[in-house]
Amino acid sequence: MSYDNDLFLRAARGENTERPPVWLMRQAGRILPQYRALRAQLSGFKELVSTPDLAAEVTIQPVDELGVDAAIIFSDILVIPEALGLDYTMVEKVGPRFPEVIKSMADVNKLRPAADAPSHLGYVYDALDATKKALNNRVPLIGFAGAPWTIFAYMVEGGGSKTFSKARAMLYKDPALSHALLERIARATAAYLKGKVEHGADLIQLFDSWAGVLPPAHYQEFSLPYLKLIIEELGGKTPVTIFAKDARHALPQIGQLACDVVQLDWIADPVEARKQVQGKVLQGNLDPVQLYAPHNEIISATNAMIKNFGGKHIVNLGHGVYPDTPLEGVRAFVDTVKGYRY
Repeated sequence: MSYDNDLFLRAARGENTERPPVWLMRQAGRILPQYRALRAQLSGFKELVSTPDLAAEVTIQPVDELGVDAAIIFSDILVIPEALGLDYTMVEKVGPRFPEVIKSMADVNKLRPAADAPSHLGYVYDALDATKKALNNRVPLIGFAGAPWTIFAYMVEGGGSKTFSKARAMLYKDPALSHALLERIARATAAYLKGKVEHGADLIQLFDSWAGVLPPAHYQEFSLPYLKLIIEELGGKTPVTIFAKDARHALPQIGQLACDVVQLDWIADPVEARKQVQGKVLQGNLDPVQLYAPHNEIISATNAMIKNFGGKHIVNLGHGVYPDTPLEGVRAFVDTVKGYRY
């Protein structure tokens, strides 16, 4: 498929580009007034995620408003536990909460089969279809999912946490149970993502948001094999980005995976990361808080970051844009990248 703007896909494939492409994690959301206006009309976040036409509208808003080089489907990583039969609620200003959590092998066995997960996520595929139609080939569309360890953490902990001590304790106390649950999550995620590709996703990003709470040995045992499983199941036909936040120790191992792009958090050094993941495209990694600064400082920091990456680079933040980030700061960031030339 050809796009009016294919810069993002060319960069993801490692091709030379006239400038780096730019998009932002959480670009579809509360930084945009049109998003806030739409959310105010709804019962909550989950209604928006599960209503295809509205999810498509929100997905396209930052393309219209900011002129970013890629759209990312508006959804949630926790659709996977929900599809497996573990429901959750989204509490305003608190985050996700699971009324029931996984405590035993019996709980794992009660989950739906991994292969059945896509059949419970038709609304996501409908949102992809609606988005592709409305985008009309303007820019590529990113599909995403949570990495198995991150999903496991929520399903065992019951919600967000600073330490995820319950989830981490399960790895120590019952590794066999942990692997059984992780494999169920990974196979469900792979099946789900194959469906996203079939419905038009041009690149897949895996978010390992809680990678940083694991010690290196546990990350190698309980996360990396399941990232590898998903990538292998996708079959290499669609570019894949891996973002293991705060797990910079794992960059050499991530570099061995058959992914195409490696996202860096804002603490990572791009020069050192380049040595550890040779041959990969890098994505990132401006500090999200930089966007609160005066515009001349945003421009200077953005230009310096691009030069530091030295090409083969997709510009993004080192994590998602924060809800109260000034829109004009975001615009200064995006416009600076769009005006850059190698």
